[in-house]
Amino acid sequence: MKTNLSSQITLTRIPTRYYRPENAFEHSVLTRLEKVPTTIYESMEEGSFAVAKEIAAQIRKKQEAGQKFVLALPGGRSPESVYKELVRMHKEEQLSFRHVIVFVEYEFYPLSSSTSGVVNRLKAELFDQVDILPENIYYPDGRMPKDAILEFCAQYEEKIQQVGGIDCMLLGIGSNSNIMFNSAGTLQSSRTRMVLLEGASRKEAAATFASTDNVPAGIITMGISTMLKARSVILMAWGDEKAAIMKETIEGKISDGTPSTYLQIHQNAKAIVDLSAAYSLTRISHPWLVTSCEWDNKLIRRAIVWLCQKTGKPILKLTNKDYSENGLGELLALYGSAYNVNIKIFNDIQHTITGWPGGKPNADDTDRPERATPYPKRVLIFSPHPDDDVISMGGTFRRLCDQHHDVHIAYQTSGNIAVGDEEVVRYCEYLRDVCSKYSPSDTTIKDKADEIIRYLRYEKVENDAAERPDVLFMKGTIRREEARHACRYTGIKDDSHIHFLDLPFYETGLVKKNPISEADKDIIKNLLEELKPDQIFVAGDLADPHGTHKVCLDAILAAVDEIKDEDWLKACRIWMYRGAWAEWEMDHIEMAVPISPEELRHKRNAILKHQSQAESAPYLGDDERLFWQRAEDRNRATADLYRQLGLASYEAMEAFVQYIPLR
Repeated sequence: MKTNLSSQITLTRIPTRYYRPENAFEHSVLTRLEKVPTTIYESMEEGSFAVAKEIAAQIRKKQEAGQKFVLALPGGRSPESVYKELVRMHKEEQLSFRHVIVFVEYEFYPLSSSTSGVVNRLKAELFDQVDILPENIYYPDGRMPKDAILEFCAQYEEKIQQVGGIDCMLLGIGSNSNIMFNSAGTLQSSRTRMVLLEGASRKEAAATFASTDNVPAGIITMGISTMLKARSVILMAWGDEKAAIMKETIEGKISDGTPSTYLQIHQNAKAIVDLSAAYSLTRISHPWLVTSCEWDNKLIRRAIVWLCQKTGKPILKLTNKDYSENGLGELLALYGSAYNVNIKIFNDIQHTITGWPGGKPNADDTDRPERATPYPKRVLIFSPHPDDDVISMGGTFRRLCDQHHDVHIAYQTSGNIAVGDEEVVRYCEYLRDVCSKYSPSDTTIKDKADEIIRYLRYEKVENDAAERPDVLFMKGTIRREEARHACRYTGIKDDSHIHFLDLPFYETGLVKKNPISEADKDIIKNLLEELKPDQIFVAGDLADPHGTHKVCLDAILAAVDEIKDEDWLKACRIWMYRGAWAEWEMDHIEMAVPISPEELRHKRNAILKHQSQAESAPYLGDDERLFWQRAEDRNRATADLYRQLGLASYEAMEAFVQYIPLR
């Protein structure tokens, strides 16, 4: 039986990156800094539950008064969990939507007859699963004639007023501050209209359409004025990638360059965020600036790193004056002098550096991140996609092999949807030519190759249907062989040490994946129990709480949770790495592995073995750099930060955080 495990695993089970003093939420300074009332939850699931609960309460209150409740809803991934909880409330708690009127906030334009947009997604996720009356759902039609758009937009605003205005508007936010699809430069007076999708907005929309090439040219969206007229507004934000824009939205100045800041002038707007999205808020990232703190080693390290960057000094050159003038006088009172704090943190950070990620044999490991014994270790590296291993920890991967550990790699998903159609055509043409040369009498494989080529070049229609199984097989095979090639290059000589798990949640043939299930967790658990590793590496990148990395991490942690009391797992160390976009913050790094110029070149070559992802991968995001460039820049930046703090200067570094299961 399949169950949804995602709600069972939250950020509280992962070594938290966040400091949240109990009195920071009510400190008077925060009232001045935070211009939009903000509530922070431990996880996306908890935040989504709170949003759904509030909406349900408002629906019931209006219903009891015999009135309609008017709700404006967005598409995208931010509200998915809210909609899921509202559906559950309808089915299990008799929450009725018969008195609810919904206005959909935006729709892509133009939509072809075979392409689904926001409205169809909302129907599948919410409308078709509750008792809302079809005549109470209003939305832009992505297939209307172009000359009808202007009149429709005016009538849409009029219809909102005719039903009494919007009671509650639910919003997500784009990483470039889009509210709905009101991008930088949008006027406060803007109303429902059609806008062209360009730049960052177009790239963000690619998540719905698999690639930027498939994104429609424009979108019909409500405006800022429409939002400001709503009686209440709830803004949701989940994940690391929203942290910077949420700080600007909540603490920054109102500007048409950051449309989300218009929320500051709304009389009844609030923000609901998880800890990841709240990370850059002052009360979370720099709490000593707004309140007294309960100082632990990680918070002290964060404060000292911040102080070094602010003053431009290495750790050992910080003075009492530096501490006093920058809000860190508490540390002087606790430790007596700047020198005492400096030497403590310097030694703490220095002890994270090791050239022996699997542990150095026959050495004192008292101050080393990893144990000396056993040696060699059986090491299991989990990689969500078939290239995350070399992108994120390719230098460490190679060093583990060079130091003669028994290294296994487990690719959790096939990564098939990230392969472009032209890559498949190229491989099928090669396959067809080989078959014609060496087995001209048996045309089975050649015919299949011709069929796939013909389909991809002349017959395929871009729509929301799942990809054909034979095409998915070819795409998965391409990624599998690239991964094998990269593994051999990095140092794994035995193909039996390369495991392709093909977790079921991923195999939909669509951008949208299934929820995590028992089957996913059991595949991970079976591999762990088979190998019984001494050391495990997992991807801990939580930038996107809806993304594949998060689901893969949840599957691993769920499996670990079930077998955490086994003796071999009690002795096992679990290390978390991050992806190509960002590194762990310095206050949480527990192991940093230096990479020499030659090793960095080897890492680049290993990444480039994944040829299908080198330049044409559809999920490169807003960052124009290729994966190997992102990885090198990130690794060099980590090494440069160590250098700035006064430690040894290396070409590059890969960093890790230890995960300790709760017992």
